[in-house]
Amino acid sequence: MSRSDRFPRLRRLRQRAVRRRVRAAIAEELLGTPRSLAVVCAFTAFMFAVGVGYYAPTADEVPVVLWPLYADSAVAVALGGGVLASVVPTVRRGGSVTADAPTSRGLAYLHTVAFVWLVQFGLWPLVSLNLAVGQYVSAPDALIYYWGVIGTHLLFVGLALLFPAFGRTTRGALATALGLGVANAVVDYGLGYHPPLLYEPGPGLTAATLAIAVGAVTLAARSFCRVDKGPA
Repeated sequence: MSRSDRFPRLRRLRQRAVRRRVRAAIAEELLGTPRSLAVVCAFTAFMFAVGVGYYAPTADEVPVVLWPLYADSAVAVALGGGVLASVVPTVRRGGSVTADAPTSRGLAYLHTVAFVWLVQFGLWPLVSLNLAVGQYVSAPDALIYYWGVIGTHLLFVGLALLFPAFGRTTRGALATALGLGVANAVVDYGLGYHPPLLYEPGPGLTAATLAIAVGAVTLAARSFCRVDKGPA
């Protein structure tokens, strides 16, 4: 007997409509009231501050114009904060975050790029840190710089997965997100302005970063409705 046969609810989650309803319910629970939205926003602001603190000591070694691509995790969280800010007026006036949140072509770009960057850089530490796992877990501050980093970055993914409950995308937004992912890899590994690591990254991390970027864009294309369409 397969796992899906033993757990019918897991089998139902294979249905796109069911997944959308589950996502919408979670989004309403976490973002649908002023109090819960404020908590999520406050935690997002905290993660942004931590990210800025991580990149700030080495920022002067990077040209200012490249800071948005260098400080990728902090920028991803800032974009996520922008998405949360866009639903604040709706929630404050008592509207449904999934049914009444504003939509526009400009917001579709914000939703898509924020989603892709949060997923991409939420998953990136799983690869980058584990390529030198021995060095990280044996470091005196491993609790923060291994388990802490991986744990907080996985929360990036959790935040991003809420956005398709009310956000939209377009082909242009998806192409832009993919282009930014490639540009980030060029800056990090082509120009050498990668985030601080305990080792010098090689082709393996470069290939993995690009693969994660493509996967994140693919997930966005499958998760979001188009800006000119209703829910699937």
